[in-house]
Amino acid sequence: MRTIYFLAVGLLLGITLFKSEAASWFRIYEMFQFDSFHMYGIIGTAVGLGVLVVQLIKRKKLKGFNGAQIQINPKENRRYRYLLGGILFGLGWALAGACPGPMFTLLGSGYASMLVVIASGLLGTFVYGLIRDNLPH
Repeated sequence: MRTIYFLAVGLLLGITLFKSEAASWFRIYEMFQFDSFHMYGIIGTAVGLGVLVVQLIKRKKLKGFNGAQIQINPKENRRYRYLLGGILFGLGWALAGACPGPMFTLLGSGYASMLVVIASGLLGTFVYGLIRDNLPH
């Protein structure tokens, strides 16, 4: 039953990303050229809603699907890690024209070239797993 629920939520997210043009290469290009507020509005709304939901979870001590209380552990205060990761993510996003969510949305929309982007992302994740122990975490 949970699989069907997650599949339905994923389909809803994909449809929303496609219909809001958040998966549009042109909209992403506009954002990186600072020509349009469209994507910044979508991202800003997501960040704001995320902050509100996390605060609600913390203050109301909400429970997850399995009945256990949701624990949100504090992050380490190592800004350079997050800056470097954000820069790498942004560069990949700009080069590919899509971040991980819209990649699958675009593939489902019929853009077969996204298979190259998805395969590259999986390969990068695999390589990270191989060298993770040698990186300064």
